[in-house]
Amino acid sequence: MKCPFCNAADTRVIDSRPADDNASIRRRRQCESCGKRFTTYEKLETMPLMIIKKDNSREAYDRAKIEAGIIRSCHKRPVSSLQISAITDAIETALFNREERELPSSVIGEMVMDKLKDLDPVAYVRFASVYREFKDVNTFMAELAKLLQHQEQS
Repeated sequence: MKCPFCNAADTRVIDSRPADDNASIRRRRQCESCGKRFTTYEKLETMPLMIIKKDNSREAYDRAKIEAGIIRSCHKRPVSSLQISAITDAIETALFNREERELPSSVIGEMVMDKLKDLDPVAYVRFASVYREFKDVNTFMAELAKLLQHQEQS
């Protein structure tokens, strides 16, 4: 870290502690050349995640959208807010662990359906009916048949 007073590159850390926001580190440094002290803040670099929608438009990742979709699917179902939060956390962790800057929305939709399938079959069917845009009863019944087959295997 360069000294802001004399531009020397030789500085040392005297003290480190969490900043007030607990999201960064406050460091007191001292220049080895001029002896002056200064403060720096170190913050985690976050990689913005962009979601590629079905129409190829892009928008920033929004956790609230995933959570809202799950909540709607679980409306009047025996699913706790803790379970909804846990599913959303698991999906978010999986998304960020991919370390990709852009992801198609279909990846998120499939992840949500996979989690709902094991949690609550009715919530799964509700989410799938919107996500897959069932055009008629036959496609809806085909999805139900897949769900029943999955439950028999579990």
